[in-house]
Amino acid sequence: MPNTKMHANEIPTDAALVHRLLAAQFPQWADLPVRPVESSGTDNAIYRLGENLAVRLPRIDWAVGQVKKEHTWLPRLAPHLPLALPTPLAMGAPGAGYPWHWSIYQWLEGENASLEKLADPVQAAVDLAQFIKALQGIDTTGGPLAAEHNLRGQPLITRDAPTRKAIAALDDMFDPRALTAIWETALAAPDWEDDPAWFHGDMLPGNLLVKDGRLSAVFDFAGLGVGDPAPDLMIAWALFSDDSRAAFRETLGVDDATWARGRGHALSQALIFIPYYLDTNPRGVAQARRTVESILAEQAIS
Repeated sequence: MPNTKMHANEIPTDAALVHRLLAAQFPQWADLPVRPVESSGTDNAIYRLGENLAVRLPRIDWAVGQVKKEHTWLPRLAPHLPLALPTPLAMGAPGAGYPWHWSIYQWLEGENASLEKLADPVQAAVDLAQFIKALQGIDTTGGPLAAEHNLRGQPLITRDAPTRKAIAALDDMFDPRALTAIWETALAAPDWEDDPAWFHGDMLPGNLLVKDGRLSAVFDFAGLGVGDPAPDLMIAWALFSDDSRAAFRETLGVDDATWARGRGHALSQALIFIPYYLDTNPRGVAQARRTVESILAEQAIS
């Protein structure tokens, strides 16, 4: 079974391709079974290799640089963080008709996060906030700067045009006036003025693992960078609600401006996601819709 195609110009992959790549480059793993992993992720196709390994291949050209970034930075960041990170074991080269570098990781056990899978959502919110605070506290020397790598940690205004385009495209799904008002409030928040800090960049439920009812791991650091850490607040609306969202904010200790920018990033990400992946990624679209609805509901009672 091939991975579902999500982009018009993506490179197709399947288990047979993974077997050919392994046979040519990593014969010690070539006899292990390969099976695709269902995922709402959009940049990479993921295959489970045996019971203990995972293979990750970029789907699209804009994801190519993520491979070397994760191999460089994850081993450096992991010792400083309170939740598990993926462990890169090997970097594959182009071959067997596949044009880019690719990765083999240690398999991380767990399920993608959802509020229902958390035994104690408030504790999960505290745990994740502590992870984000620890990430922000790591030395940023040599890290990929948001402004130089087109990452989310730039001023929110850089997302203005595509966000407004998405609001217009979804006027039959959501109230465009309400969305525009929320977006413009976020844009009015002061920009980040402290030193640039590390951010994960795609802090969404699909990039968190739950094991035995507790958050256990954070993965997919493709958007990792250094800049305004507000994008990592997206998870407040994408996963948490009410008491857990309040605990998340309290533990992080963020000011009003950072919280507003975080809400703006959550809204922007979800709105842009929906029309692009409407017909190809139903799980991701459902998650994005829940995020938008969460933001609208919060504003309605504030």
